[in-house]
Amino acid sequence: MSVTTRFAPSPTGYLHIGGARTALFCWLYARRHGGRFVLRVEDTDRERSTPEAINAILEGMSWLGIDYDEGPLYQTERFDRYRAMLNRMLEEGTAYHCYCSKERLDNLRADQQARKVKPRYDGRCRCLTERPADAVGDPVVRFRQPHEGHTVVDDQVKGRVVFDNAELDDLIIARSDGSPTYNFVVVVDDMDMGISHVIRGDDHLNNSARQVNILKALGAEPPVYAHVPMILDAEGKKLSKRTGAAGVMEYRDAGYLPEAVINYLVRLGWAHGDQEVFTLDELIEYFDIADINHSASSLNPSKLDWLNQHYMKALPPAHVARHLAWHLGALGIDPGAAGAPSIEAVVSAQAERSKTLVEMAKNSRFFYQAPEDFDEKAAQKHLLNAAEVLDALSRALAAVEVWQADAVHQAVVGVAEEHDLKMGKVAQPLRVAVSGGPVSPPIDITLELLGRESVLHRLDTASEWVRARSDA
Repeated sequence: MSVTTRFAPSPTGYLHIGGARTALFCWLYARRHGGRFVLRVEDTDRERSTPEAINAILEGMSWLGIDYDEGPLYQTERFDRYRAMLNRMLEEGTAYHCYCSKERLDNLRADQQARKVKPRYDGRCRCLTERPADAVGDPVVRFRQPHEGHTVVDDQVKGRVVFDNAELDDLIIARSDGSPTYNFVVVVDDMDMGISHVIRGDDHLNNSARQVNILKALGAEPPVYAHVPMILDAEGKKLSKRTGAAGVMEYRDAGYLPEAVINYLVRLGWAHGDQEVFTLDELIEYFDIADINHSASSLNPSKLDWLNQHYMKALPPAHVARHLAWHLGALGIDPGAAGAPSIEAVVSAQAERSKTLVEMAKNSRFFYQAPEDFDEKAAQKHLLNAAEVLDALSRALAAVEVWQADAVHQAVVGVAEEHDLKMGKVAQPLRVAVSGGPVSPPIDITLELLGRESVLHRLDTASEWVRARSDA
C-alpha cells in the first residue's frame, strides 16, 4: 500500500503542542514509508478561521522543519466538489433532506433527556418523498446512517473498536445554507486525496464510525485509523493554557531548539526501547504506529530542558548560533556589529552553562555590550580592594602581543605570581570587571572573545569605579 498521511488543522488559533505532535507522527510515518504528507487546512468555520491563525500554523511547522509534499490545501476552495458529492448522495438515496425546525429538535432532545434516553435524531424525515406542507425555510441534509449491524474500526492504537449502528443517528452533513459540515468534508477530502492512514487525537475516535459509513456510501475504501491518546500536564490533568497548552512558537520564544522540541514531542507517547535522544534520521527509521503508547503522556519540563541543553552542546555551533542570533536580537543586541565576537565562538563557550537560548543570550549580553553597572554583591566582594590588581592586569594585558587564550592566560597567571595571590583572587576581580558579574566562561576564553580593546576599556572603567568609592 502506498502511504499517504495528512495533517488537517483548523485555523482558529496557534499550532498547539498536541497538534504539532500529531503533525510530527504523520510526517514521520510518511517519510519512513516513502509516502506523501499532505497539509490540509480545515477552514470551513469561517467565523473562527483567520489568516493570522493559518500563518501561525505554517510558521510553527516551518520552525520545526515539518515539510509537506502537497498543500496547503484549503477546504473553502473545494465547496463545488462538496456540493457535487452532496447532490450525488441525495440522488443515490444515501442522504436526504430534513425539514425539522430547531424548535422541534430542541423539544425532541429535551424529551429524550427527561426519559434518560440517549439524545438522537428520530428519523422523522428519513422516508419523506416530498417537502412537507408545514415546512419553513431551507432544509438541512442528513446522512442515511445504516441502523442495522455494527461498524468495526481496527484502530492501530486503540485496537478493535466496535460501534453499534443503532446508536449512530443520521448526522447533518450540510446546513440549511448549503455549507457542508466537518464529518462530511473530512470524508470527501480523505477520499479525494488518497489518504491511506489517518493519525489523529483520540477525541476523534467516535467520529470514525460515522466517517467510515459515509466513505462506504460513496464506494470508497476507508483509511487505516490510529487515534493517539492526549497529552496531559505535568500533574496528569487535562492541558490548559496555564499548565502547558502552549503554541509551538512559544517554545521557540522560551529558548528551545526545534531539534529538542521534536525529540521531546515524539517521546510524548512513542518509544523505541530505552533510547531517549534521536537524530531526525533515526526517528524516520524507527517510527512505527505500533509503538505509540495506548495511554496518555504527561509533560515533563525538566526533560525538555535536559534535551535542549544536550542539543545546544551536541549540534554544530554554527547551527545553534543561527537560533541564538534571534534571541540576541530580541534583547536589542546586534550580533553582527563591527568588533562583536563570533556567535559560534560564544555558543561554544556558553553551551555547558545554559539550558535555554534565552538563558544563553542573557548570559552573553556582556560579550556585545559593556555592562552598565556591576553586580552589587560581586563588586563588593571582588572589586573594592582590588585596585592594585586591576592596574597590574591592565598593564600585563596591554603587553600581550598575540591576543589568544593561551597568551592571555599566561598574562593573568603572571599577575597572580607577581602579587603572590591565588589565581581566583586575580581572575574573579577581572571577571567582574569585564562581565559585570561573578560568572562567565573560563577567563582566558572570555577575554579572547571580548578582544583587547574592550577588555582594557572595561578594566579602566572598573578601576574608576573602585577609586570613586575609595575617595568617597
